[in-house]
Order: sequence, then structure tokens, then C-alpha cells
Amino acid sequence: MLLKLRNRTTAVLLAALALPALGVLADGASAQQTRPNVVIVITDDQGYGDLSCHGNPVLQTPNLDQLHRDSVRLTDYHVAPTCSPTRCAFLTGHWTNRTGVWHTIMGRSMLRENEVTMGDVFSAAGYETGMFGKWHLGDNYPYRPEDRGFSEVMRHGGGGVGQTPDHWDNAYFDGSYWHNSKVTPVQGFCTDVFFDYAEQFIRDSHSADKPFLAYIATNAPHGPMHSPEKYSEPYANLGTGLANFYGMIANIDENVGQLLGLLEDLKIADNTIFIYTTDNGTSSGAKVFNAGMRGKKGSHYDGGHRVPLFIRWPDANLVGGRDVDTLTGYVDVLPTLISMCRVAPPQGVRFDGVDISPLIFDRATDWPDRILVTDSQRVKDPIKWKSSAVMTDRWRLCNGKELFDIDADPGQENDVASEHPDVVERLRNFYENWWAELEPTFDQSTAIYLGHPADNPARLTSHDWITTRMTPWNQSQVRAAMNGPANTGFWNVKITEGGKYVVRLRRWPEEVDRPIASPLPPGPPVPGQKAFRETPGKPVAAAKATLKIGGVEKSAAVPEGAKEVVFEMDLEPETTTMTATFETDSGEVFGAYFAYVEKI
Repeated sequence: MLLKLRNRTTAVLLAALALPALGVLADGASAQQTRPNVVIVITDDQGYGDLSCHGNPVLQTPNLDQLHRDSVRLTDYHVAPTCSPTRCAFLTGHWTNRTGVWHTIMGRSMLRENEVTMGDVFSAAGYETGMFGKWHLGDNYPYRPEDRGFSEVMRHGGGGVGQTPDHWDNAYFDGSYWHNSKVTPVQGFCTDVFFDYAEQFIRDSHSADKPFLAYIATNAPHGPMHSPEKYSEPYANLGTGLANFYGMIANIDENVGQLLGLLEDLKIADNTIFIYTTDNGTSSGAKVFNAGMRGKKGSHYDGGHRVPLFIRWPDANLVGGRDVDTLTGYVDVLPTLISMCRVAPPQGVRFDGVDISPLIFDRATDWPDRILVTDSQRVKDPIKWKSSAVMTDRWRLCNGKELFDIDADPGQENDVASEHPDVVERLRNFYENWWAELEPTFDQSTAIYLGHPADNPARLTSHDWITTRMTPWNQSQVRAAMNGPANTGFWNVKITEGGKYVVRLRRWPEEVDRPIASPLPPGPPVPGQKAFRETPGKPVAAAKATLKIGGVEKSAAVPEGAKEVVFEMDLEPETTTMTATFETDSGEVFGAYFAYVEKI
């Protein structure tokens, strides 16, 4: 195994059920052995072609290549074309649109509280559960990973380092992240930090003789493109963006090698289910190599959602390299792990996915010709047929109109809908029924809890404004002061207890001790592309602040030199909306990018 080790310092829903082996263990494995550990590495914006083992002619990923050679590989595995929708389905076994997560911003990236996650299931079964890196399913109670079954958490905010919910001025190197809900300074490159914390979690769980689930979700290689220079330098001739994109993947490769080495050193590699996968198609690598597919991140064509998944488990003979070419999807992962680990399924939950362990163990007989759906909504409310793919092993129906025979045309160049009307009808009928089942759930909007002791004060950001237009989802946009009616919105909130609340509206977050009307100098650069924090901060000459929660509205003048405008309100328990704005003397309107709400 190719391992590059380096020294780094690192600063019950259900009772477990002792199930039989369910026929999933290899013949030589004991049904009485301890339950396997689970390690999942899921990267961000790395496509099927962004691996040298898949034929990339430039990128070198030796440790992942070795893992590929020693794993069962799902070669026709599909996710959503963007980040949050993949993560919610992966962790719950439910269609993205069923969970309320069909966007990456605008309040549509928060996983509904009635969903049961992988963390919930495995913690209930007696596993130690850790989540490291990118969550992107909500930054407020009850949506955070620490609220969803993960007992050890080290994460950034929002959908990426430097996005609006993240700690201010984070930029891939050093900065601060949330460790078990507490802001914690770190040193080093973000991916290294998340792997470091995961490795310590694994050591601690092993020392305590507890099985563990480690969910390591890197924000890399998502843009902006930043990488330690030693990893990007071999690709410098490709330009700054692609060099750092590949550099981030090379760094991930090294971290995976180190992690596999740790499992070997602890003598637990054989009884660990190790999964490597990604969250959507490539964001940047298609210009070099896209494994013959059409489309990239965000696309309804296969290049947007067909991604790698490698699974290795030596004790169950999942080694040696074998391809599973049958159609599978992200909704299958949780029910499959429940079966393979012999843990109790959550009561009252019907998965949209299925247990694919018979495929993984090469024991499937008479496997049905399944139909799966994926789509890319990225809107306030879902739109029927929008950026959709209805898939079987052979066919892809795109947007309800184009039909592609993947066996004959993997690049999806020839629309054959007119030649196969029966196939089109079958797939359209499936989608119609699928949509009819899910559509009644679309108005079940998530709401940020206010006044709950687990998150008091609550910190609200413009990332989660609900609007029909763009929101300021990264700190560059906040610095530039996206403003006007097109860039304001409201939050859905749930007032959990009646009483007196203090609401503080801010142009800059608490970490920035500056007045609303103060400019902010650019932050320092980091290797690679321009960082979000390098945008100069524009002052907002606010004269009036307005806060509206439900039917209660208050306005106040903004005192000269004020860093925030404070309102006190007596509120009753309800689920409602909250809007906060600043207005200049000339009538220009800015949303309050940050609001802090505390029950006192």
C-alpha cells in the first residue's frame, strides 16, 4: 500500500438489536465477530474522472488507486448533481426532495427534523459516531450534526470554508471551526485538520473498545481553489484554478493513505468497512478528463451525478477488486450499512433506497430492473421535471423528453426518444407517480429554533434567507454588501418558548468589532485563487433598522458608530417568519447579514 505518513499535532433513539448475520458475511467470516467499524470519506465536487485509477491522464492519486484495486466498486452509482441534496439522501436513505433539501442555500439546505440520520441509527446501536468537515444540512438547532446523532463533531459552517455561516475570514488555512458546538481555533490546511480530528476520534473509540462510525466529509476540492503549494505545484502548468483543484485531491489522497495506515497500525483495518465516494460530478476537471461522460456538477446528464464509490471490508472478503455494474444510488447506502453492520433499522421509517449488499457480495439473483430519479432543483420551491434524470441500468430520460441508451451511447449524444416511445412512457409514468407522492411535502419548510437552550443565542445568517433570488451565501458577497430588494429575504423561525427576546442586527458578525458604517480592509491571501476574505468590505451607511417577527414589527434609528442595533420583544411560541433590514437615508435597503436572537 502506498502511504505517505507525516507527523502532525492536533490541537438513544433505538436499542441495539443483536441481529443474525443476515447472510451478508463472506463464508470465512464469523457471525459472532464484533460489529464492524465504518469509515466514510466523501469529497466535494470531485467527479468520476478525477482519479488516476479511472483514467485521468494528469492527476496522480496513488493511495486511492490502491484502494480502488482492493475494493468492490460501484461503477453505476448515482447521487444528486449538487452538495446538500446528496448529503441528505446519503445520510437518510430518502429522496432529496422528500427531506426538504433541494438547494444548497435559501433555507433549503436544512434537513427536516423528522428525518432519521445515519448518526441517529448508529449511535442508537451503541456506536461512537463522529462527523468531520462539511455538514451543509443546517447550522442551527435542530439541524446541526450534533443534533442528528453525531457525538463528536468538527465542522465548518455552511457549504464551504469561507461561506457566510462559517467563522469570519476562514480561508482553508488555519482559522476556526466548530468543535462540538464550540468555536475552536485550528492550525493547518482544512482537509488535514478534519482528518486529524477523525483520526483522534478513531484512536479514542478503539481505546474505549467501542465500534465507531466516522463520517469524514471534506469541503475540498470545492472552490475557491486553494491547496498547499507542494500539492498544486506538479499541476502548475494547468493554471491556478485547476492546479489547486488537483492539488486538493492529491492532498486528500495522501490523507486517505495515512488514515488507512492508522487502521492497519491499530489492527482494525480488517473489521472496518471503508467507503470512499464523492458528492456530485466534477466542478473543474471535465476540461481535462470526464471519463467519457456528458455534463459536470449541476447537470442532469451522467457527468453531473454518476460518481465513484469504493467499499472495502477484508473480514467479509470485500477485497481484491471487483466491479458492480448494476444501477445503484445514494439512497441505498444507509439501508445497506444497516444490513451489513447488523444494527436495528429505525422504527417507522420506510427507505426510498434498498439494501444492495447482495450486489456488493456478488450474491444477487434475479435483481430487478430498478428505476431511480435524481434532479437539480436549486430554486425556492421544486419545479416538476426540472433538471431531472429518470434512470435504469440501460436508459436515461432527461427532463422528461430526451432518452439515451447508455449501453450504446454512454456519452449521451443521441436522443432516441422517438424510437422508444414505450420506454419513455414507462419512465415518465414512474416520475409522475414519484412526483405525486413527494409534492405534498414541499411546503413543510424547516424553521430555525429560537430560544432553545441548545442554541441560545441563535446566530442567523443571510445564507439561509428564503427568497426567489440569490442570497449572499459567501463572505465575499457579504463584504461587497449585496443589497436591495433582490438581495433581502426572510428566515423561517420557530419561537420555542414565550418570553422576552433580545435581537441584535449586525452588518458584520460578532467576530468583527466594527461599526455598521465602517469599511473592512481585505484579508490576507492564501495559496491559489483569490480568497473570499480578499474582497474589501463595503460600509453600509444605515440610518434605520427594521425587524419583523411574525406580526410584530419594530424600527429604530441607527446611532452613529453603532456596531449593532438591539431590539427587545415579547414573543409567544409560534412558527413564523423573521425579516431584518438596514435602510439608508437615500432609501437603499440592505438585509442584516447577521442576526443574533437570545431568549433572556
